[in-house]
Amino acid sequence: MAFDPATLKYNDAGLIPAIAQDAESGEVLMMAWMNAESVARTLESGKVTYWSRSRQSFWVKGESSGHVQEMVDFRYDCDEDCILVLVNQTGPACHTNRRSCFYRAVRDGEIVELMSPMA
Repeated sequence: MAFDPATLKYNDAGLIPAIAQDAESGEVLMMAWMNAESVARTLESGKVTYWSRSRQSFWVKGESSGHVQEMVDFRYDCDEDCILVLVNQTGPACHTNRRSCFYRAVRDGEIVELMSPMA
């Protein structure tokens, strides 16, 4: 059965959350938004393509930074309202130059920085 991006459940703005996870380590790298067209572009090209809410345009991860996400596997959850993209990540995934956007934790009520920016 062929997959149709339109079958996913998008929010009122036509977007669906997409989580990028390192295909080898399982590390969660980032979360961004996709629309039906960016889902289709990702599946066609293998280059993870998001929808930038601030720029109102498509955003191919790594297009300007070189920190490319090569799609290994494309998955979606049981409710069809969240995407998981397993990727081979080149360089940092976060715009703060960290490997992951999830670099802070709250432990005993205090903020703990788990990783520094990459060199």
